[in-house]
Amino acid sequence: MDIQENIVNKVASSGLLTLNLEEYFHKGERLVYDIKDNLFHGLILKEQDFRAFIKEHDWSQYQDKNVAIICSADAIVPTWAYMLLANKMQPYANEVVFGNLDVLEAVLYSKALAKIDLNAFAGQRVVIKGCADLEVPVAAYVEITALLTPVAKSIMFGEPCSTVPIYKRKD
Repeated sequence: MDIQENIVNKVASSGLLTLNLEEYFHKGERLVYDIKDNLFHGLILKEQDFRAFIKEHDWSQYQDKNVAIICSADAIVPTWAYMLLANKMQPYANEVVFGNLDVLEAVLYSKALAKIDLNAFAGQRVVIKGCADLEVPVAAYVEITALLTPVAKSIMFGEPCSTVPIYKRKD
């Protein structure tokens, strides 16, 4: 007599929607533009020299790139200098931000998450995938939680087989 057990995938039949933030990773190159290279003796920004650099620099090298603008030197840089850099990079770059690569990554995720159709998650039990091959910034997890809280029935973190509850709507 052959007794065959039916194996049931409870995770597949649980009705959970898995949201993988890795899918929102922007594949474009990331780079840092350090304005310290434009400082006179590493201390001050000379407007005339900086404006000449702005005029002569090949801005097309930033085509489709994601640029984080920083100043790693202990110098006072006028706000307009960062604005000029952003103005010249904007027609070419995919994204330009003031801050380090962590800030850039958070902004890239924020823009991608803003495009999500939240109606797809209305009344659903959502698992925000925790294990990733790419490093997803904490800011992205915070943002997606804030976006989903008003619409989802529940939000969990981790994998469908092992989750940490984050939110459950009280009915």
